[in-house]
Amino acid sequence: MKKSIFLTSLVFAFIAEITMLVIFTVQKTENWQDAVVVNEIVQSVKKNWDKIRDYKDSTGKDYTVVNNNGTVLYSTGEGISRSINEAIIHRDTILDIEKDGGIAGKVIIYNNSAQEIKLWKRKVFTIMPAAVFIQFIVCLACIIYLKYTIIRPFYKMKSFAERIAGGNLDIPLEMDKQNLFGAFTESFDIMRAELKRAQAAEAEANASKKELVANLSHDIKTPVASIKAASELGAALANEDSIKESYLQIEHKADQINTLVNNLFTATLEELKQLSVSPSDIDSRELKKMLECSDYLHYADIHNIPECILYADKLRLQQVFDNIFANSYKYVNTKIDVKVLMEEEKLKIIIEDYGGGVKEEELPFLKNKFRRGSNTAHIEGAGLGLYISDYFMGEMNGRLITRNGKNGLEVTVVIPLSGGI
Repeated sequence: MKKSIFLTSLVFAFIAEITMLVIFTVQKTENWQDAVVVNEIVQSVKKNWDKIRDYKDSTGKDYTVVNNNGTVLYSTGEGISRSINEAIIHRDTILDIEKDGGIAGKVIIYNNSAQEIKLWKRKVFTIMPAAVFIQFIVCLACIIYLKYTIIRPFYKMKSFAERIAGGNLDIPLEMDKQNLFGAFTESFDIMRAELKRAQAAEAEANASKKELVANLSHDIKTPVASIKAASELGAALANEDSIKESYLQIEHKADQINTLVNNLFTATLEELKQLSVSPSDIDSRELKKMLECSDYLHYADIHNIPECILYADKLRLQQVFDNIFANSYKYVNTKIDVKVLMEEEKLKIIIEDYGGGVKEEELPFLKNKFRRGSNTAHIEGAGLGLYISDYFMGEMNGRLITRNGKNGLEVTVVIPLSGGI
């Protein structure tokens, strides 16, 4: 519907311009006199010739009546030709007045085509800018329409693709089914949902592996502990040094196996350390876009951000904000306050919800792996969001600070300035 309105308006403005141009081009440079009016003037003057000085015109045309000597007998107004020479120069219409079988004088009918063409030009030059202006407005509206229906969705999809590449599958892609790419963006969000399901299945499989490793570790440790105990007893009871040395070797190998089993179990919990962080210089003006991108439910009022150059990994910093806002949505679902302060060589982004916070004794453990507040036990979650965010900020030489604010949990993201590390 909108597209048809734009196209119709453009075509209408274009036709109006072409019409004005064509009419202006084919307009006659000389205005032919109306034969009926001219004949009426001649007959009226001829009829009233004897009392021409007292004659009053009723045709509305400008003309002058002269006798054969060139004397003006009658004129309808000022500024019109008053002699034959002036009439010829001005290309007026000159007709004879016949009286009693001879020519008594002449009537000079004024040619006003110049004034009419001038008036016509004025109208054309008034209408043409208006048509051009309408066309400009329509084109501008088309550009704005294309920006919001085509260009802007593509930029959203670019940001969405960066999140997907970074492994963030929690935030949905905003869709406007009214625009041209509504179905297209919906397909991408379906892909995100499928990837998230696949990721959840993979996480479940990994959890099963960890559980299996833990069980195997326990099962292996039990006989190893028995072997170690038996070797210790054998070494204590051995009379010969060679036999005692053999028992000690067995004990040493049992300790080695126990260490390897512990390392295997610990390694399953250290997979998060494989996420790479590559900080670089970024403009602080990009933070507003990143915060707005994370706050996809529009719960936060994001104020102006001081202009500076930050040292951070844009992708990982976006994940940090995503985790903080996602936690707020999931656990409290309230409005969010965002404050941005610059202190020394750091930029602080303070994000606070209105959920009342957590118990003071639990605050130091919120950034630990698999730890969550006791008030969130009934809500599904892995307890890794703040742990991952804290790891990312540490790799960027920044900090993640959690505390209870005035209204709820307050998370402060501290980002170093470029050159300030």
